Amino acid sequence: MSLLLQSPPSSALSSSSRQEGRLRFLARSATPRFALSFQRSFPQIRASANFSSSLDKGLSTEFDAISDLSEIVPDTVIFDDFERFPPTAATVSSSLLLGICSLPDTIFRSAVETALADSVCYGFESPDARMSCFFNKALVNVGSDLVKLVPGRVSTEVDARLAYDTHGIIRKVHDLLTLYNEIDVPPERLLFKIPSTWQGIEASRLLESEGIQTHLTFVYSFCQAAAAAQAGASVIQIFVGRVRDWARNHSGDPEIEAALKRGEDPGLALVTKAYNYIHKHGYKSKLMAAAVRNKQDLFSLLGVDYIIAPLKVLESLKESITSPDEKYSFVRRLSPNSAASYSFSEEELVKWDQLNFASSMGPAAVELLAAGLEGYATQAKRVEELFEKIWPPPNV
Repeated sequence: MSLLLQSPPSSALSSSSRQEGRLRFLARSATPRFALSFQRSFPQIRASANFSSSLDKGLSTEFDAISDLSEIVPDTVIFDDFERFPPTAATVSSSLLLGICSLPDTIFRSAVETALADSVCYGFESPDARMSCFFNKALVNVGSDLVKLVPGRVSTEVDARLAYDTHGIIRKVHDLLTLYNEIDVPPERLLFKIPSTWQGIEASRLLESEGIQTHLTFVYSFCQAAAAAQAGASVIQIFVGRVRDWARNHSGDPEIEAALKRGEDPGLALVTKAYNYIHKHGYKSKLMAAAVRNKQDLFSLLGVDYIIAPLKVLESLKESITSPDEKYSFVRRLSPNSAASYSFSEEELVKWDQLNFASSMGPAAVELLAAGLEGYATQAKRVEELFEKIWPPPNV
């Protein structure tokens, strides 16, 4: 996924950079993809004569009609159509490093090779310490390159194997931030992506108190979203489709059962409730709806800060013409005004601590969080195994 998490804009890309990088690495919400070849092109959306003549008559596309209501961004690793979907922000992650290492001709390959040749990392006697140093350097080198390519913020993944270690997460973020500082990447251009365990949320609270921006991911329940908002997380990411998928194949989660009883989609209901909680109570967090599967999902969430949509949905939005008098009217479903009238129970308005957080995590959130952490940890382990095979890099 990509997201426009606006910070002071960077300088414009040079024409040569745009030509060299007709692709875009974007912040991610879905399962890992490794289609990182810069020569590969995604299917282009070509405007037909009828399409052009319709726009000439003052009509607009669905994408244009809804873009003022939410920031709509693509859920993909690379996208090479800058004109139709301008680059906004990016995430550097273990899965991205794997993709870079799997291809010899990416513009980011040198960033990884430079990390593996770093003399400071060579100085560590412990293999684990040396590998951690290589990993951090690779993330930061690629992240610093991405900062030059996008106007928004770059989110750097924190090792999921630290998900239950508050101080370990904080140390990792400080290490990464120190490396970014050494190469003059402004801290306001950075986010640090942390899993929404209780320990991760507590780490977010402490980091935000230092002025370090955090991006809490793997949110599948209201207690996670509310605790993250109370912690002051800059970005909170909810996975709509994954909650729905769980509900289709399982039962026994009170939060999901309540949504279904009301006739609501549980994933959409969670985003709505979290948005209303954040805005009714004045928290600074921005809410991101990820794993959106179709246009109806997207239309149901209009007004949320960021919506991460698949390419096929974005292409459909770009190809669909709208007119002011059409029957379907695009409506802002979520707004601060509607949030003000939303009612919460006393149990939902508690000051979240580890005990009530743990007791409120239903089976859906527990299982989905565990699956997400396992996937991220597996990717990180694969990066380390690959680095061991290619270290030291050639010609070093």
